[in-house]
Amino acid sequence: MNAKRATSLAVLLTVLVSVLAFAPAASAYTRVGVRVYAPLPPIRHERVIVSPGPRYVWVPGYWRWEPYRRHYAWVGGTWVVPPHPHAVWVAPRVVYRYHHPYYYGGYWRYHGRRW
Repeated sequence: MNAKRATSLAVLLTVLVSVLAFAPAASAYTRVGVRVYAPLPPIRHERVIVSPGPRYVWVPGYWRWEPYRRHYAWVGGTWVVPPHPHAVWVAPRVVYRYHHPYYYGGYWRYHGRRW
């Protein structure tokens, strides 16, 4: 592999890792909730820092269900570039069905004109 190709690959991997590191867990969303064993804890208050750029939106912190540990873990708020200009972050939530709580992960929703 030549040096130019190796450099291009290194830049591509760096960009990919940085995007994945700062994106909220949108892939955790499914239309089927996961049965959890506790209601959501109270939301923590966070200090919003200055935006790193004009395209960034603040995604507030939220509780994420950890299925193997059977408890919630706090995910701190962060500035994120949405996947498209009309995207709106929908926070995770717990919905009660048949007297049992079900956890639905957060996701990006299209808001605005039709595609």
